Amino acid sequence: QVQLVESGGGLVQAGGSLRLSCAASGLTFSNYAMGWFRQAPGKEREFVGTISRSGTSTISDSVKGRFTISKDNAKITVYLQMNSLNSEDTAVYLCAARRGPRSGNQAEYDYWGQGTQVTVSS
Repeated sequence: QVQLVESGGGLVQAGGSLRLSCAASGLTFSNYAMGWFRQAPGKEREFVGTISRSGTSTISDSVKGRFTISKDNAKITVYLQMNSLNSEDTAVYLCAARRGPRSGNQAEYDYWGQGTQVTVSS
């Protein structure tokens, strides 16, 4: 049974930083690309970034220069480092796993976590 569990969310002031983690289990990590998405109240789910099986990452233009993705294969965990946060970053952040190449298309992901709330106060 595949499980993705996000953690690290919370309340942060504008300009601050957070690091989200997504711990995976029940899958062969090396076979999966991982993605981060977010959904703000009343808005559609939005692509944030993705990291390939080999560790190459792609970041959405909306957060480029502020957010980075990394992973630790030994810990079977993917991270989202978020810097210079602003109120527009307030959302539920979800990680997802895709067996195959990295992708920004949420429809191509096979497994999803429950999400972690990030709230940025101004």
